[in-house]
Amino acid sequence: MSALPLRVARAWISVPAPAVNRYASAKNSGAHVALVDLEDSVAPAKKQHARTIAERFFDDQATSGCLLGVRMNAPVLLDGIKDLAAMSGWSSKPAVVLVPKVESARDIELVAGVLDTADYRPYLFALIETPRAIEELPSIVRAARISGLVFGTADYAAALGCGMGWEPMLHARSVVANSAAAAALVAIDSPYFQMDDLDGLRQEAERAKALGFHGKGAIHTGQLPVIAEHFAPSQDDITRARAIVATAQNSGSNITSVDGHMLGRPFFTMARAVLEAAGAGEEPVR
Repeated sequence: MSALPLRVARAWISVPAPAVNRYASAKNSGAHVALVDLEDSVAPAKKQHARTIAERFFDDQATSGCLLGVRMNAPVLLDGIKDLAAMSGWSSKPAVVLVPKVESARDIELVAGVLDTADYRPYLFALIETPRAIEELPSIVRAARISGLVFGTADYAAALGCGMGWEPMLHARSVVANSAAAAALVAIDSPYFQMDDLDGLRQEAERAKALGFHGKGAIHTGQLPVIAEHFAPSQDDITRARAIVATAQNSGSNITSVDGHMLGRPFFTMARAVLEAAGAGEEPVR
């Protein structure tokens, strides 16, 4: 599976696997990706029940308005191994598998080795949430089956013993965004954990987008419209990008100008990326 369709999957949300009564609302929440969670939201004593019942989340996948996935336990743990064994036997399979505590390319390869079949290859996302993961990102993004990165501020801050504000997390966020871009992968930012502070969410979403993230997780359905709006190109962005692409084509991709601004190939590339993210369908700039 290519990672490219996921560039428009900007708003992510998850629901605890035991909360079956919340499955439908998560899938119809307006999220682009909805995950059933087997990891942090499930108590150890309920893990087996969770992995048994989670298959129901994917029963109506064909009619769902979003990509459906699972957040498994770390594959280096016994619960992660049990998750993989269970998922390999599910008749309804997740389109997305979020792999926690990834610290090497081997973690992704292990998950792919268990789940991949001749007719099934899920999108595999590495959850980057430890200092070691940040150090190992150049090798992690080279995993053959990786589709993208998700940054997790809570576990990362806990490991460092620091706050989760923008400044303490800026270095790690920058490394995640840069590593994803270097490997042409999707990068999804951590959720904003203050549920009722939509202004704070807007500010953090704008900053994350400016760093190069393609989307962001949500902890509540009320955050989803803000996330979707801020990571989607605006109409002004699209209009300007079209003008730049047209000017580039007319100039043969030589140095030119639009509205008094000098533009060259890096600007043409950025404009093309805006149109691709918006599904605007222009021909590539040559």
